[in-house]
Amino acid sequence: MNHPTLSPPSLDRAANWLRHRLGRATCLAYAAALLLPGPSLWLRRQHAVPPGGGPGHLTLHIASLLLSLVLFSAGLQVPVRTLGRILRRPKAVLAGLTLHLAIPLMVLPFVAFLLRRTPDTDGGSGLLTAMILIVAMPVAAGATVWTTKGDGDQPTMVGLVLASTLLGPLTTPLLVAALLPLLSNGYAQALSDTSRSAGHGFTFVTVVLPCAAGLLCTLVLPMSWRDRLLRGTVPSAMAGSLILTYINAGGALGSFLARPRPLLFAAALAVAALVCLLSFVLGKTAAGLLRLDAPVASSLTLACGMNNSSASAVLITTSLPDKPHLLLPVLVYGVLQKTAAGRVVARSRPSSPAAL
Repeated sequence: MNHPTLSPPSLDRAANWLRHRLGRATCLAYAAALLLPGPSLWLRRQHAVPPGGGPGHLTLHIASLLLSLVLFSAGLQVPVRTLGRILRRPKAVLAGLTLHLAIPLMVLPFVAFLLRRTPDTDGGSGLLTAMILIVAMPVAAGATVWTTKGDGDQPTMVGLVLASTLLGPLTTPLLVAALLPLLSNGYAQALSDTSRSAGHGFTFVTVVLPCAAGLLCTLVLPMSWRDRLLRGTVPSAMAGSLILTYINAGGALGSFLARPRPLLFAAALAVAALVCLLSFVLGKTAAGLLRLDAPVASSLTLACGMNNSSASAVLITTSLPDKPHLLLPVLVYGVLQKTAAGRVVARSRPSSPAAL
């Protein structure tokens, strides 16, 4: 059956229109969260299915569903030809995965040491909790987009995204457990409970399964079916990403507006900037010490600094709904890592005046 409003050319135009305006649309999502936070707060809550609940009813988180849609779309867009190259050249992916897991163990203890020298009564445990939930997440799927914009090695980046995502149910709880002693007060217990949730269900169901399902569709579906699925999924995933941004920003900004804390915002900005900067710098330094080719080094640098902050925000929304202030440093980090990625990409382009 043909539906003129959903014809392939219309969907392609919609996807291209949104892709070229995604930056401005993201800014509008933040503005909407600031000016109209009410709907975002409703979307953050659990919802019974069917409405009204009753015996045997299910509950769902809209934010988790949107994240799953975004990651399914990411898996669906993995170039099949790169998978063979990943298997033939696993060394770069293994090195990048090791760096992605090791750098947080070096960065966050240093940040915790600095925070203990501040007047904060809990030694910055709230900020550290948010940072741990960021660095423990897999490499952001959006890192593949930044790789294509520069002179990075796409197979290496695709391999890093897939490997870190598939290993997430194992690596996320391990990283959290290793960094847990940095926290004090009730944050350590809260993060421990959240880590069990991430390891036992959240990472697998919300992150791994959707990405794996998209990848499986890429491998087994005929090209014509895959193209049809892409045409419908990609614009839906981009729209879902914007709604997810609105939900997460509404939780953070709504809490901030209800109880303005300028010092918290300044501290979140400073800590997120420091963690982001150190992650990118250490990734670039390690890639240089390993004497990697420039494209591979660029991909590793991006992978070390770009984490799935959307997954972190959704995990906070679902597992720590009583701590919306933790979303603020997560949102700040999400913006900063894209800014830093833009700098890496600009320097990696051969035609760029800043290229080395």
